[in-house]
Amino acid sequence: MHARREQHSKLATLTLGAIGVVYGDIGTSVLYAIKEIFGSGHVSFTPDNVLGILSLVVWTLTVVVSLKYVVLVLRADNHGEGGLIAMLALASQAIGDRPRLRPFLMLIGIFGASLFYGDGVITPAISVLSAVEGLEVISPAFTKAVIPSTLVILFALFAVQRRGTAGIGKFFGPITLVWFAVIAGLGVAHIATHPTVLYALSPHYAALFVLENPTVSFVLLGAVVLCVTGGEALYADMGHFGRKPIRIAWFTVVMPALMLNYFGQGALLLEDPSAVKNPFFNMAPDWFLLPLVVLATLATVIASQALISGAFSVTKQVIQLGYLPRMHIVHTSLSDTGQIYIPLVNWGLFCGIVLAVALFKSSSNLAAAYGVAVTLDMLITTVLTFFVIRYGWGYPLGLCILSTGLFFFVDLAFFSSNLLKLVDGGWFPLAIGAVMFLLMRTWNDGRRLLNAALREHSIALGGFLASVALAPPSRVEGTAVFMTSQLGIVPTAMLHNLRHNKVLHRHNLFVTVRNHEVPWIPPKQRLEIESLQHDAWQVLVNYGFNDLVDIPKALEAMRAHGVPLDPMLTSYFLSRDIIIPTIGGGMAQWREKIFAQMHLNASAAAEFLKLPMGSVVELGSKVEI
Repeated sequence: MHARREQHSKLATLTLGAIGVVYGDIGTSVLYAIKEIFGSGHVSFTPDNVLGILSLVVWTLTVVVSLKYVVLVLRADNHGEGGLIAMLALASQAIGDRPRLRPFLMLIGIFGASLFYGDGVITPAISVLSAVEGLEVISPAFTKAVIPSTLVILFALFAVQRRGTAGIGKFFGPITLVWFAVIAGLGVAHIATHPTVLYALSPHYAALFVLENPTVSFVLLGAVVLCVTGGEALYADMGHFGRKPIRIAWFTVVMPALMLNYFGQGALLLEDPSAVKNPFFNMAPDWFLLPLVVLATLATVIASQALISGAFSVTKQVIQLGYLPRMHIVHTSLSDTGQIYIPLVNWGLFCGIVLAVALFKSSSNLAAAYGVAVTLDMLITTVLTFFVIRYGWGYPLGLCILSTGLFFFVDLAFFSSNLLKLVDGGWFPLAIGAVMFLLMRTWNDGRRLLNAALREHSIALGGFLASVALAPPSRVEGTAVFMTSQLGIVPTAMLHNLRHNKVLHRHNLFVTVRNHEVPWIPPKQRLEIESLQHDAWQVLVNYGFNDLVDIPKALEAMRAHGVPLDPMLTSYFLSRDIIIPTIGGGMAQWREKIFAQMHLNASAAAEFLKLPMGSVVELGSKVEI
């Protein structure tokens, strides 16, 4: 009985946390979605049009969020983890016996991850800006304060990231729960004046509107998609909360509150079409306006926090998959390794957001920029899901086409509609995504060329050690750990050490780190050890894309093989390659120059690998690619 109560308590806590973190983004879409749909001027405020639009919103939430993400996509967990990178890894593993498909899946998966950064710039900007614009409803005199206030709030949010989210995270759930209660209450108050808006629950109103206004409907899809902002977060945050709490939170709290508020805004517009300028804040009585602006601002800050944390996690995963250079990563929690802070990503996002606010100046203008990147990400998720359920789960082809075909058609319709906004601002997040994709592909291709160049001039490790044993140099006590990117070849750092210092340590480890397309590697599978004789071992260290890389900790298992890892007598040797771009072969020279700069500015390998700084020896060499 006690265990059952504990289980229910834990489920309730996780559900509350999911309400705060997972649904903060989609929960604040009520601030701007209806305003943009009806504010476009494409539809008049007739009862049939209002019911048709509301029905479109309701069934977009139902099909895209409830059926696609909550019911189907959440089933695709990669050892408990979710998100586009986890889905990419699942799809890649599923087509293991079809190697020709893998480059295609990696291409679209990494492109989808690149688009996340465009979303990471637009979403906080539009969310916080739309909340602060509530000041204009209180008084037009506050109009000039909207942009400066938005930037101050966002700066404060990004400035506190280095402290981690553990301290403030416990308030996310309760505040967001209050937010959902308030928006539901506002909706109910207005539904009571026009209860006929509830007819929009029937899909035939959406169908009638589309049939009678096909062109207008297609154009409006670009604004309707605003109601599902943050839908990807349901899957991305599965590893933090689990499938069940996310589903319970959606069906019991989030979805009902959103629908009630959307219906309430529709009822308000039927009663007073002039409220279209800002229907959400016009729902509130005058005495409640200021508290509502404050609550909305808190809710949008929480929504932005979830996306910023997501950007940190995605970046770490992409680094460990080999598509971005090492970066300085700060772990902000002693107990939760998932709580990290990456300064470069943090301030890069902030600069992008400042640029977005300065360029677009209002949430309505930002709405024109929103949608292209997000809907393309949704489309990519659907494609990857097909490969997972077809080849990973082994479902019949017809069932797979049927189950993902509907979502593919819906995602394609939303994406096609949002392409109409390309000139008005849709180019902005796409440009950010394209730059990130270029950098990711350049880094990955550059690493491949660098490894090929190193292999070309490499010496086989086994033969080299045998030849050294014939006329051994002086041996010194202690252990030398040579970090090398490739198995079976002599590290450049060892050659330099022998040439200049003319000594060999008593024990020598040749350590290679290999990252896998799974979130976690069990501790028992961390090391693969091969004895090379002559007191030398080749060690392969395996990590998943969510694992914490810590080489000294991983190598502690070598003690069982008679290798003393005394911190005072262990040295870590690293090769510091200087890239020299050359004409011909490989990549275009401008890409080789970008790679060389990325390689130069990458975070120190010793820091990334958690090597003790006082025991690291770096020896450099020039490599032409």
